[in-house]
Amino acid sequence: MGLFDFLRRTPQDPSRLPGAIRADRAVELVRDGAVLVDVREDHEWRAGHARAALHIPLGRLATSTGRIPQGRPIVVVCAHGNRSRVGAARLRAQGLNATSLKGGMAAWHNAGGALV
Repeated sequence: MGLFDFLRRTPQDPSRLPGAIRADRAVELVRDGAVLVDVREDHEWRAGHARAALHIPLGRLATSTGRIPQGRPIVVVCAHGNRSRVGAARLRAQGLNATSLKGGMAAWHNAGGALV
């Protein structure tokens, strides 16, 4: 590592979430006040969703971030984990502390997350 590389480094913030987390950790974070954002489509949402979730389909996420409460960690969920990874990456690119829930809604439910 050269001198300029060293000077550009910033200490990692320990409160920053990793790119993806397991469902048991996601349930714990939401119970502790994190925002759960469900990026599935409307028909998927109507078929069943997490009780605590805020519904913002992935295609509308870029224009709807104002609906997400500020200053709280964000857990993004979808059906299987693919769209939530994209959604969490987009939110992180906007400076938000977001992570993707691995395994989607089935993992959320199997970890004890409430559904409606």
